[in-house]
Amino acid sequence: MMIRETVHALLACVVTFVLCAVAYPLVVLGAGNLLFPDQARGSLIRREGRVVGSTLIAQPFASEKYFAPRPSAAGPNGYAADAAGGSNLATTNPALRERIEAQVKTLRQSSGVKASEPIPVDLVTTSGSGLDPDISPEAARYQAARVAAARGLPVERIAALIDAHVETSGAIIGAPPRVNVLRLNLALDDLPQSH
Repeated sequence: MMIRETVHALLACVVTFVLCAVAYPLVVLGAGNLLFPDQARGSLIRREGRVVGSTLIAQPFASEKYFAPRPSAAGPNGYAADAAGGSNLATTNPALRERIEAQVKTLRQSSGVKASEPIPVDLVTTSGSGLDPDISPEAARYQAARVAAARGLPVERIAALIDAHVETSGAIIGAPPRVNVLRLNLALDDLPQSH
């Protein structure tokens, strides 16, 4: 009797394992690839046959000709997808204040806007993951003068491009408007440059 109960219990464990750890994940993976193929493969953007990035993960843009994403604390140099995470520094931590002050100073020097212009908070603080691919429309507009000057374009043209890339999906549940930095920078590269 006890052996039969043990066999039934082990069989139930094996069946549960196969259903929950093998069959269910395979069904979800197949459904995801069938119904949402782009998202299931990482929302990658390709240009001329090569992957230039994902719309889901931030990457650094060092040139003045591009919009910068939020600062990143993921990894020693930031933007390391395998080290996603915030800085975990408290607002009273001197290291956090020093980093923010340095970021503010850098932005003030390179922005091309008046020193009295407030800096959007997402340009000086990291996100919880350190890999937020989006910035606020205000953060994009703050950088517009710098990008326009670096590209030799009128700032109005850059502002119109920003406005065209503001995403409002999720507003019904309270998600704020946002601009995907990679998509915006690729749209910049598609603009004819003035000489």
